[in-house]
Amino acid sequence: MKIEMGESLILSWLKHIKNCQLIQLNWTVSPEWSFQNKDIIAELMNKANDLFSSKYSYDIFKNNSLEQLISQSEADAVGISFDENGAHIYAVDIAFHEGGLNYGSREETVSRVVKKCIRTAMCILGCFNIPYGDIVFASPKINPSVYNDLMATVDDINGVLKNMGLEYDVHILANESFNNEILMPVTQVSNNASDTSELFMRGLQLFNLFDKRQVKTITIPKEPKIREEKIAQSADDIISGYENLKVAEIARTALPPILESERIPVEIIALMQTKDYSKEIFDLQYPLLAKKSQYAIRPVRYMAKPILNIFGEEYYLCSEWFEKPGANNDRPYLLRWIKDNK
Repeated sequence: MKIEMGESLILSWLKHIKNCQLIQLNWTVSPEWSFQNKDIIAELMNKANDLFSSKYSYDIFKNNSLEQLISQSEADAVGISFDENGAHIYAVDIAFHEGGLNYGSREETVSRVVKKCIRTAMCILGCFNIPYGDIVFASPKINPSVYNDLMATVDDINGVLKNMGLEYDVHILANESFNNEILMPVTQVSNNASDTSELFMRGLQLFNLFDKRQVKTITIPKEPKIREEKIAQSADDIISGYENLKVAEIARTALPPILESERIPVEIIALMQTKDYSKEIFDLQYPLLAKKSQYAIRPVRYMAKPILNIFGEEYYLCSEWFEKPGANNDRPYLLRWIKDNK
């Protein structure tokens, strides 16, 4: 089986950065599988087709039937991670076109990526019967005109999925976000990998063996690293008692009493329900808090307990905390916030 370098990079990303214990490259649907949730998937197909046709004039499914779409389905990589909150699935497609992502015209290129993302959601629901997960389209180079048009569709893709009661998060990781969220973290753990099947890792190790200078494109920027080290040093100097706890357990035990004390302003509690603020302050990939009244069942990536009571509202607390120094380390950010707000 031929494995592209981009697929090998995604394999290492899923394994070492997203902590997936099970990974399948070049995943395809078997005709022998029984397909579930057909009515929901057919409705999703129709709603998505109507939305993108009326709003963007994209013919994303081109008169294909549901059966044709499913039989053609594939993903460059599917990974599943298991933790105390259950299983979480990642489905990733990666495209590396040296001149920039190109499937024909600008409209055709964007339309095909939209189709890939929605079809992947349909397959996860139909083949795995899992209504949540992360769907990623990754490309190291997308030219500005295509990139801008593509990014304009992301909220609509996620919106049509959410309106169907599906908790998939669709992400486009391209250009700088590809570098910062995929390439850089993988290169930082490359020296620890010993699996010879990880071709990207082995190639990088071979390159580094002879290049003592280290190429600039795979070196962690100094400023964020210094910031993280300073945060970690000052927080660890002041806060004791957490040395033997994992970062998720620190969040579970230390955040509730602070947040429930109502010393944190209402405006900040509102910001904690947004991705941008939670990323900036806690380095999280998801909002720190999710208001319980907005969900019929507990959303994935949030703790079952404790349920926080803040200003008379109940909230779930994010469970997605990581501590990989130099790659994805939420610990110093959390300790700094606890220190500042105790």
